Amino acid sequence: MNALPAKTHRLWADCEIGVIIHLDVQVFEPSYRFREQRGYVPPASVFNPRALDTDQWIETAVKAGAKYAVLVAKHCSGFSLWPTKAHDYSVAACPWRGGKGDIVADFIASCQRFGVRPGLYASASCNAFLNVDNPGRVLSGDAGEQERYNRIVEQQLTELWGNYGPLFEIWFDGGVLPVVQGGPYIVPLLTKLQPDAVVFQGPKECASLLRWVGNERGEAPYPCWSSTTMTTSDDGTKERIDCAGSPDGILWAPAEADMPNRDQHKAFMGGWFWRENDEQFLYSVEHLVERYYQSVGRNTNLLLGMVIDDRGLVPEADVRQCTGFGRAVARDFSRCLGRTSGNGNELTIAFSGQETIDRIVIMEDISSGECIRSYAVDVVTENGVQRLCAGSAVGHKRIERIPPVPVSSITLKILSAEGIQAIRS
Repeated sequence: MNALPAKTHRLWADCEIGVIIHLDVQVFEPSYRFREQRGYVPPASVFNPRALDTDQWIETAVKAGAKYAVLVAKHCSGFSLWPTKAHDYSVAACPWRGGKGDIVADFIASCQRFGVRPGLYASASCNAFLNVDNPGRVLSGDAGEQERYNRIVEQQLTELWGNYGPLFEIWFDGGVLPVVQGGPYIVPLLTKLQPDAVVFQGPKECASLLRWVGNERGEAPYPCWSSTTMTTSDDGTKERIDCAGSPDGILWAPAEADMPNRDQHKAFMGGWFWRENDEQFLYSVEHLVERYYQSVGRNTNLLLGMVIDDRGLVPEADVRQCTGFGRAVARDFSRCLGRTSGNGNELTIAFSGQETIDRIVIMEDISSGECIRSYAVDVVTENGVQRLCAGSAVGHKRIERIPPVPVSSITLKILSAEGIQAIRS
């Protein structure tokens, strides 16, 4: 029997593009390296994004074509972008807005204004302020300290999940230390406070899981199945080649392909955070478009990194890049020559004359799971019937790019399937 998605999984797949937004103390103290400076974190007083404007962030995300946005509410330093009651290392102790600001609240409000679905990242596995590193263990090894840290994690997640309304996606970088290994109680909180959110790398008991694609280049392997036999709990520092899923997987946990918008080998902190003069490392619009085809076109969502500078804004060069990317993708699909849907082993689109095609988009109705196991596309040209392309995984979306060819008809053939294959488009 095919694995089936939850309703939220289907909504998530339809979004296709999201952004993940990073702002932390190292933007103001770029020499800071938490693993090289154990026992030290920059003082909260360095954090002062005087012109911070979350509307500008989300407006930029919309220009990039994003339908959802994930804010990194707490990264590995432990500094919290909301006034947490768990400790004093947060926006409540910084000069920005006199310690009265709440970036999470601003972010959620901006998402609502622009019709973007909000998500939150809060690392449970790493916290330099509390001397914790992957996979969520206190460095001292002290059992009492571990217990206190677990309670802090639970308190902070209760604040984030309980005080800001429904969240679309919850992001765990590095996963969560399981309870049986001494970790915090996450699943009961999720079930109570955010039962409808999709959860990236959360505990395997979560209802709507997402998994990592295996790299931070925005590239999915092909084939890449939404169903899988395994989940992930990686921190992105090492690539994996076993994250392609399986057509026989019993768990629906589609892959999300994340990437920074700057060269991960040259820019500050892998391209995820802003540093002065790093605009030279921005990826070209063409590079991002290629990543779109290698992620969304291979049955995953693309999660694009967005840096916030020391003013609290998306830099002007990044705004131009995001705008160009969104326009380029929209342009590539601005003229649909034909469309059809239905069940069965063959679907044909016939044209009144000849039309030149260079892209084919195939979508399954994934409410029935991933049924297609192999397919082919045949066309009728002036030289007769020609096989244009063939593949295996389709899922939410498969995009085939081909050399331009004039055709009078195009036929999708389902060569093998499990269950009743339903072609959405």
